[in-house]
Amino acid sequence: MKVIEGQLNAAGKRFALVVSRFNEFISKRLLEGALDCLKRHGAAEEDLAVIWVPGSFELPYLASLLAKRKKYDSIICLGAIIRGETPHFDYIASQVSRSINQISLLSDLPVIFGVITVETIEQAIERAGTKRGNRGWSAALSAIEMVSLVSKMQK
Repeated sequence: MKVIEGQLNAAGKRFALVVSRFNEFISKRLLEGALDCLKRHGAAEEDLAVIWVPGSFELPYLASLLAKRKKYDSIICLGAIIRGETPHFDYIASQVSRSINQISLLSDLPVIFGVITVETIEQAIERAGTKRGNRGWSAALSAIEMVSLVSKMQK
Protein backbone atom coordinates (compact mmCIF):
# COMPACT_ATOMS: atom_id res chain seq x y z
CA MET A 1 0.00 0.00 0.00
CA LYS A 2 1.28 3.43 -0.93
CA VAL A 3 0.60 6.27 1.50
CA ILE A 4 1.22 9.86 0.50
CA GLU A 5 1.37 12.51 3.20
CA GLY A 6 2.36 16.14 3.22
CA GLN A 7 5.31 17.44 5.15
CA LEU A 8 5.04 20.40 7.49
CA ASN A 9 7.91 22.41 6.06
CA ALA A 10 7.18 25.89 4.71
CA ALA A 11 10.78 26.73 3.81
CA GLY A 12 11.10 28.13 0.30
CA LYS A 13 7.33 28.33 -0.20
CA ARG A 14 5.35 31.52 -0.79
CA PHE A 15 2.10 32.25 1.03
CA ALA A 16 -0.41 35.06 0.62
CA LEU A 17 -2.69 35.80 3.55
CA VAL A 18 -5.87 37.67 2.63
CA VAL A 19 -7.45 39.09 5.77
CA SER A 20 -10.83 40.69 6.42
CA ARG A 21 -10.70 44.03 8.21
CA PHE A 22 -14.32 43.65 9.38
CA ASN A 23 -14.22 42.16 12.90
CA GLU A 24 -10.54 43.10 12.88
CA PHE A 25 -10.15 42.43 16.60
CA ILE A 26 -10.67 38.74 15.72
CA SER A 27 -9.09 38.57 12.27
CA LYS A 28 -5.92 40.24 13.60
CA ARG A 29 -5.53 37.38 16.10
CA LEU A 30 -6.15 34.83 13.33
CA LEU A 31 -3.44 36.51 11.27
CA GLU A 32 -1.00 36.45 14.20
CA GLY A 33 -1.64 32.72 14.64
CA ALA A 34 -1.17 32.03 10.93
CA LEU A 35 2.06 34.01 10.70
CA ASP A 36 3.43 32.33 13.83
CA CYS A 37 2.67 28.89 12.36
CA LEU A 38 4.24 29.69 8.99
CA LYS A 39 7.41 31.10 10.54
CA ARG A 40 7.77 28.23 13.02
CA HIS A 41 7.57 25.83 10.08
CA GLY A 42 10.34 27.57 8.15
CA ALA A 43 8.65 30.25 6.05
CA ALA A 44 10.81 33.28 5.43
CA GLU A 45 9.43 36.76 6.04
CA GLU A 46 10.07 37.73 2.41
CA ASP A 47 7.93 34.79 1.21
CA LEU A 48 4.84 36.04 3.05
CA ALA A 49 2.38 38.70 1.89
CA VAL A 50 -0.54 40.06 3.91
CA ILE A 51 -3.36 41.72 2.01
CA TRP A 52 -6.18 43.38 3.97
CA VAL A 53 -9.66 43.60 2.42
CA PRO A 54 -12.73 45.44 3.78
CA GLY A 55 -14.75 42.36 4.77
CA SER A 56 -15.11 38.60 4.39
CA PHE A 57 -17.24 39.05 1.27
CA GLU A 58 -14.19 40.55 -0.49
CA LEU A 59 -11.86 37.67 0.42
CA PRO A 60 -12.72 35.52 -2.63
CA TYR A 61 -12.19 38.34 -5.11
CA LEU A 62 -8.66 39.08 -3.90
CA ALA A 63 -7.89 35.37 -3.56
CA SER A 64 -8.98 34.90 -7.17
CA LEU A 65 -6.73 37.73 -8.40
CA LEU A 66 -3.77 36.29 -6.51
CA ALA A 67 -4.45 32.75 -7.75
CA LYS A 68 -4.43 33.93 -11.37
CA ARG A 69 -1.00 35.49 -10.88
CA LYS A 70 0.51 32.13 -9.81
CA LYS A 71 2.97 33.99 -7.58
CA TYR A 72 2.13 32.08 -4.39
CA ASP A 73 2.13 28.40 -3.50
CA SER A 74 -0.97 28.86 -1.35
CA ILE A 75 -3.46 31.54 -0.39
CA ILE A 76 -4.90 31.64 3.12
CA CYS A 77 -8.17 33.52 3.62
CA LEU A 78 -8.78 34.74 7.17
CA GLY A 79 -11.77 36.45 8.71
CA ALA A 80 -14.65 36.21 11.15
CA ILE A 81 -18.33 36.15 10.30
CA ILE A 82 -20.42 36.60 13.43
CA ARG A 83 -24.17 36.04 13.36
CA GLY A 84 -26.26 39.16 13.89
CA GLU A 85 -29.98 39.81 14.02
CA THR A 86 -30.58 39.50 10.27
CA PRO A 87 -30.10 36.69 7.72
CA HIS A 88 -27.05 38.56 6.36
CA PHE A 89 -24.76 36.06 8.17
CA ASP A 90 -26.21 33.10 6.23
CA TYR A 91 -25.73 34.75 2.86
CA ILE A 92 -22.20 35.92 3.52
CA ALA A 93 -20.98 32.70 5.16
CA SER A 94 -22.44 30.55 2.40
CA GLN A 95 -21.11 32.62 -0.49
CA VAL A 96 -17.65 33.15 0.96
CA SER A 97 -17.10 29.46 1.72
CA ARG A 98 -18.44 28.37 -1.66
CA SER A 99 -16.38 30.95 -3.55
CA ILE A 100 -13.12 30.16 -1.78
CA ASN A 101 -13.61 26.46 -2.52
CA GLN A 102 -14.36 27.22 -6.17
CA ILE A 103 -11.25 29.37 -6.55
CA SER A 104 -9.12 26.57 -5.17
CA LEU A 105 -10.61 24.00 -7.52
CA LEU A 106 -10.43 26.19 -10.62
CA SER A 107 -6.93 27.51 -10.00
CA ASP A 108 -5.28 24.22 -9.00
CA LEU A 109 -3.90 26.08 -6.00
CA PRO A 110 -4.54 25.43 -2.32
CA VAL A 111 -6.80 28.29 -1.24
CA ILE A 112 -7.47 27.75 2.44
CA PHE A 113 -10.70 28.67 4.23
CA GLY A 114 -9.59 30.23 7.50
CA VAL A 115 -12.81 32.13 8.09
CA ILE A 116 -14.53 31.40 11.35
CA THR A 117 -18.33 31.44 11.26
CA VAL A 118 -19.80 31.73 14.73
CA GLU A 119 -22.95 32.59 16.60
CA THR A 120 -21.38 34.93 19.17
CA ILE A 121 -18.39 37.15 19.79
CA GLU A 122 -17.42 34.84 22.64
CA GLN A 123 -17.20 31.89 20.22
CA ALA A 124 -15.07 33.99 17.88
CA ILE A 125 -12.67 34.87 20.69
CA GLU A 126 -12.41 31.18 21.65
CA ARG A 127 -11.43 30.26 18.08
CA ALA A 128 -8.94 33.10 17.73
CA GLY A 129 -6.47 31.95 20.32
CA THR A 130 -8.05 30.89 23.58
CA LYS A 131 -9.83 27.67 24.62
CA ARG A 132 -10.34 26.27 21.14
CA GLY A 133 -6.94 27.16 19.73
CA ASN A 134 -6.27 29.58 16.92
CA ARG A 135 -8.00 28.83 13.62
CA GLY A 136 -5.48 31.05 11.85
CA TRP A 137 -2.73 28.67 12.99
CA SER A 138 -4.82 25.71 11.79
CA ALA A 139 -5.42 27.32 8.41
CA ALA A 140 -1.70 27.98 7.95
CA LEU A 141 -0.86 24.41 8.93
CA SER A 142 -3.34 23.14 6.32
CA ALA A 143 -1.75 25.41 3.72
CA ILE A 144 1.73 24.09 4.47
CA GLU A 145 0.60 20.49 4.24
CA MET A 146 -1.40 21.06 1.05
CA VAL A 147 1.54 22.77 -0.67
CA SER A 148 3.65 19.75 0.16
CA LEU A 149 0.99 17.33 -1.12
CA VAL A 150 0.53 19.26 -4.36
CA SER A 151 4.27 19.11 -4.93
CA LYS A 152 4.30 15.34 -4.37
CA MET A 153 1.34 14.78 -6.67
CA GLN A 154 3.04 16.64 -9.51
CA LYS A 155 6.02 14.26 -9.51
